[in-house]
Amino acid sequence: MNCGSLQKSNKQGDKTVATILVTDDAAFMRMQLKDILTKLGHEIVGEAENGRLAVEKSAELNPDLITMDITMPEMGGVEAVREIKKHNPDAKIIMCSAMGQQGMVLEAIQAGAKDFIVKPFTAERIEEAVTKVL
Repeated sequence: MNCGSLQKSNKQGDKTVATILVTDDAAFMRMQLKDILTKLGHEIVGEAENGRLAVEKSAELNPDLITMDITMPEMGGVEAVREIKKHNPDAKIIMCSAMGQQGMVLEAIQAGAKDFIVKPFTAERIEEAVTKVL
């Protein structure tokens, strides 16, 4: 039996298609991110509204990339990055932060995040960050 046809293609033209977990406590931010990432050709495999859920869903879904808000209830983004990296050192995480959170962004990068996007973000900046991280 040929199992090769069951594997999903990870390329779309010359672009890499990534599976992405979107994490933000604001539903409209998750929707905005999902919309931009989908238009860029990526597949949204899950959403989380706090860091604790992001840690759980990251383990369950094993996405290629995770977008992570910094300030969230239950577990913040920096703590979630640390937890995810403990269980999956290869996890690729992009932080999403509001202006004035530079200190926390630095902490997140030190914890293992690969890049960050400042809100309000543009489709171009998201594409640039995703391309860089993947």
